[in-house]
Amino acid sequence: MAIIFEEQLKKYVIKNSLLPVYVLFGEDGYLKKHYTDKIAKLVADEDDVFNFARFNSQSDLQEVYDFAMQQPLMADKKYAELCDFDFEHCSKSDFDKLCELLSEIPESCVFVLRFQNLNFETKRNSKWNKIVESAEKNRGIAACLDHRRQAELVKMLEDGAKKRGSAFSAGAAKYLVETAGDDINILSFELSKLCSFSKNEPITKQTVDNVCVKTVEASVYNLSKFILSGDTSSAMTCLDELFYVRTEPMSVLYTVASSFCDIYRVFIAKQNGETTAAVAKIFSYKNKEFLLDKASNYLSKFDQKKLNLCLMAIYNADNALKSFGADARIILEQLVIRLIYIIAKGENID
Repeated sequence: MAIIFEEQLKKYVIKNSLLPVYVLFGEDGYLKKHYTDKIAKLVADEDDVFNFARFNSQSDLQEVYDFAMQQPLMADKKYAELCDFDFEHCSKSDFDKLCELLSEIPESCVFVLRFQNLNFETKRNSKWNKIVESAEKNRGIAACLDHRRQAELVKMLEDGAKKRGSAFSAGAAKYLVETAGDDINILSFELSKLCSFSKNEPITKQTVDNVCVKTVEASVYNLSKFILSGDTSSAMTCLDELFYVRTEPMSVLYTVASSFCDIYRVFIAKQNGETTAAVAKIFSYKNKEFLLDKASNYLSKFDQKKLNLCLMAIYNADNALKSFGADARIILEQLVIRLIYIIAKGENID
């Protein structure tokens, strides 16, 4: 059973090499919809009621099967699409019908099985394996469309700005990805705002700060950055802003903890002669490798004792937050001061 990724799927679409079956899944909703629409346009017009049909999770599979098996009317091919069918919880007869459909789609039809909002585990999932095998049996493919890597997103933003008569300055596109996240829908929207605001002037980090909305995760990462840099004033201001927008205290703690875990993993890897690439593979940092690169920049501030003290402080803060009647703000403020002190002095505050 082989799973392909965006780059390979793109080649099929560019070459107009239509296959009988496409199974599209993964974490990036924009890419799944984008390639579904691309494939559909290669097959039939959406207004062609005889040769074009979209079915949803509530559709009768027999109806989908009948449409796909009928010959196209005054056309070479017809297009059928089924979205978010819950194969894990459907009846055995429906699941068998779905597998039969995937394995028997005729040459006259192109069938897309798209999982847009339905989430499921693919590892050690016998039903999922059977779906992929049924598609492959009929020369079909299963394509995993996860979020693009940071470098790919940066290039997409730079190219998009250029087409609109603007230009990203060095590092600004990367900064946008780090602060707005890796969702292409959000990045495209932010890019349009930036280009309209900049009026053909270079887009800088300052422009991004002035125009774009930061994700809560990005704001908390900024908090981690201020802590690691020993900037107490900025750290407390950032924490104040997070409480102002009512960010969950546990989310703040989790993200700060993640930053220190990144550093700890890179620290241990370096001690054992391993690379950050090995850490990324072992701990599944797919599309998030830049976090390890950032962690590497702070290694000079730490030794084993400092790391142990920081992790223990975070552990104690976690227990305190989970205590009945705890004041979350005081706990997190104390944690920020404690971490900055440990990094600077190498010892804890009593």
